[in-house]
Amino acid sequence: MTDAASDIPPGKTSSFGFRDVDAKEKVQLVRGVFDSVASSYDLMNDLMSGGVHRLWKDAAAAKLNPRPGETILDVAG
Repeated sequence: MTDAASDIPPGKTSSFGFRDVDAKEKVQLVRGVFDSVASSYDLMNDLMSGGVHRLWKDAAAAKLNPRPGETILDVAG
């Protein structure tokens, strides 16, 4: 896997919130946002969805029809 910031040409800008930032800086800013919420992500989802997100995850996992003992990794949150 490559560093996403290294693939961005110099001088390119991108929107972050209500301001334009250097595109390489945006990669770091977005990573910072995800890092700051990672430990409470499930709690925030529970509060915002009333717990319904857990039903969606269960339904998605059931559609995959895993074999007994098989592990499913949720990489989308």
